[in-house]
Amino acid sequence: MLRVLVCVSGGGTNLQAILDAKEAGKLEDVELVRVISNKKDAYALERAKKAGIEGICVSPKDFPDREAFHGAFLAAVDEAAPDLIVLAGFLVVLPAEMIARYRNRIINIHPSLIPSFCGKGYYGLKVHEAALTRGVKITGATVHFVDEGTDTGPIILQKAVMVQEGDTPEILQRRVMEEAEWVILPEAIRRIAAGYVSGNPLRQG
Repeated sequence: MLRVLVCVSGGGTNLQAILDAKEAGKLEDVELVRVISNKKDAYALERAKKAGIEGICVSPKDFPDREAFHGAFLAAVDEAAPDLIVLAGFLVVLPAEMIARYRNRIINIHPSLIPSFCGKGYYGLKVHEAALTRGVKITGATVHFVDEGTDTGPIILQKAVMVQEGDTPEILQRRVMEEAEWVILPEAIRRIAAGYVSGNPLRQG
């Protein structure tokens, strides 16, 4: 059983996609052990509560400096003893110690086809605004392992989404979520749990 911890900053639609996949029997070898948010009012915490999963907030606002916050955040992660950490719309830069400790055990969902529209400053609607400004005809989403860079870790899964005439950043964001993010994030977790993803030391063979 793969113990999964999900970190999320906002509404938690990607978290809901994981919960729905679990409910549908697609993640039989996965246990969601904790949800952590950096925002007290994140609706993701309500989603976790409804699903019977422990949800906690570790907010930078509650600590005197970044170092203290990082210490508390890492302690909350360690306490859950996860096999896999899923960043599902988590707008916090992870401490280097955490990346080193959980090497090849942290994955992230990004709303573009990496290496396009990724890296520092590309998050949320900014990604879709950039895609529309550039005039691309195809965009999508990527699930990748997390390393010390920004969106630079090994890619696990990608799914393309067509850009349509008249798209706004908001409309495109929704389509990318529905057609790509909500599909490939649960699938990536399933593949890791089943041992199909190379590079993960937990599930070889």
